Amino acid sequence: MAIDFTGCHVPLITPFKDDLSLDEPGLRKLVNHFIDEEKVDGLVPCGTTGESPTLTNAEHDRVIEIVVEETAGRVPVIAGTGSNSTREAIERTKHAEAAGADASLQVGPYYNRPTQGGLIAHFEAVAAATGLPLIIYNIPARTGRNIEPATVLKLAEIDNIIGVKDAANDLSQTMEIIGATAGLSEPFYVLAGEDAMTFASCCLGGHGAVSAVANVIGREYTELCGLAISGETAQARAIHYQTLPLVKALFIESNPVPVKAALAMMGLPAGPPRLPLVPLSPASEKVLARALKEVGRI
Repeated sequence: MAIDFTGCHVPLITPFKDDLSLDEPGLRKLVNHFIDEEKVDGLVPCGTTGESPTLTNAEHDRVIEIVVEETAGRVPVIAGTGSNSTREAIERTKHAEAAGADASLQVGPYYNRPTQGGLIAHFEAVAAATGLPLIIYNIPARTGRNIEPATVLKLAEIDNIIGVKDAANDLSQTMEIIGATAGLSEPFYVLAGEDAMTFASCCLGGHGAVSAVANVIGREYTELCGLAISGETAQARAIHYQTLPLVKALFIESNPVPVKAALAMMGLPAGPPRLPLVPLSPASEKVLARALKEVGRI
């Protein structure tokens, strides 16, 4: 039976100890917190929010192993295994498949700035090397290259490319992809990757979100996605506007620095970010604490 990837998926932070080593017990605690307390629809280890660029290959693999093991099939696990090296993306994806992940999140190759033809060749190669369902991750603000709608639609023809995490921050692009894939026999999941756009994306026919702010307000964003997808837009819109100040505060500095600070304020495992990210400034801490108090999280 095919797994349903509809809903709100949390791109997990990677908690570190004070010495910046991996906090394995803390990671397990977070997995159970999001499943049992926040009732989210899925987990995404080793994405941008998980500081994947500063994880070693061994740490990257270990994080995915822990999350899959601790989740124990309760919700889908979409492992972040993309890279700007096609060979490395294949290696990480094969490991995630062997570890038992349910799907892979494949970021567009960053820094290289490949052409659209290069992007297609990259994702085709990864798809051919694994049996895992792949979700393309388009975040041009970080990669330096937009994955154009025509490219996404070409990739959607590949059997195990099943969706896109859409962080292009362009509703016209979102609508083009949703409109062109709505009639497919199998779902092509369009998951919002820009938190302020989640409500609009779901109302337009999107399938949910991979939401950094769900690390902090998982219950609210899971409810927002469910309501908007089912057409209960007035209730979803109310949550959208109630939480929007916190969404803005959680991006006051580079993600995941504010998210980690928020989790620490809430008494959950987080630890410091790894360089070149630095801890949240005192001025930003005050803004974030005020926003957290307004939504009753501290």
